[in-house]
Amino acid sequence: MSPPLFYLGLDIGSTTVKLALLQPDGAIAETRYCRHGTAVRATLASLLAEISQLYPSATVRCAMTGSGALDLSKQLSILFVQELLATARAISFSAPDTSVAVELGGEDAKLLYLGQDVELRMNESCAGGTGAFIDQMARLLNTDAGGLNELASRHTTLYPHCLALRGFCQD
Repeated sequence: MSPPLFYLGLDIGSTTVKLALLQPDGAIAETRYCRHGTAVRATLASLLAEISQLYPSATVRCAMTGSGALDLSKQLSILFVQELLATARAISFSAPDTSVAVELGGEDAKLLYLGQDVELRMNESCAGGTGAFIDQMARLLNTDAGGLNELASRHTTLYPHCLALRGFCQD
């Protein structure tokens, strides 16, 4: 009997490492989301060790994406796929009727318009709403990203037209 086959996707971003282990039919076997705190290699090694313990006899085909993956993929001889191409492929497989995808990264935000022609709009001049910004605000409030959700759930005032932030982020 041949060992089970899996497809492993790794996304190495500016703040996190994400892992998805898929069965040949696309069913998700495992996922991991871990903040790396700039220890990218150690975080990746730990996640891969965990997966290899869970599936010791598996055959795995792997690809990497993300802002921190290009050099690492070369060093590890793992296929690199540009992250927007990876996103578009994943969406076409899992949600083919999607027309727009929003991807909030650690340092930028991307809008991917899908259809006959794929169009990308990227905000890299303002980090507001991205992972790094969210992390910074959490630190200022002595909490983590999950703690921000808890704080928001106890809000007492909404500011739908916050004038204080107008002009804060310029395109």
